[in-house]
Amino acid sequence: QVQLVESGGGLVQAGGSLRLSCAASGRTFSSYVMGWFRQAPGKEREFVATISRGGRNTHYADSVKGRFTISRDNAKNTVYLQMNSLKPEDTAVYYCAAATGISVVGYFTSGNRYDYWGQGTQVTVSS
Repeated sequence: QVQLVESGGGLVQAGGSLRLSCAASGRTFSSYVMGWFRQAPGKEREFVATISRGGRNTHYADSVKGRFTISRDNAKNTVYLQMNSLKPEDTAVYYCAAATGISVVGYFTSGNRYDYWGQGTQVTVSS
């Protein structure tokens, strides 16, 4: 069992930056693949980024590639999402998620593979 708590959301102008953090409880954080997802009003939840257990491998949605960076600090039980060059279409509630059951270099892009979810943090980008 792991509990996830996101922070760092807020209101920012287009072109600005935000850094989201997701702190995990428990002592087995390094055994989880971590992911970030987002859901805008009236839209389905969508994949944003994922990082393998050891942090070596990452994967991004095309819509954020080159602007967002996912990273993790296993010593601090925390995963981050650095968001640069933000656009109004990035406005959404952002969720972090944890998944079990994969090799140390693998990752998941489907939300169905994730076992634990945080409560979400709102990101609003004004034009």
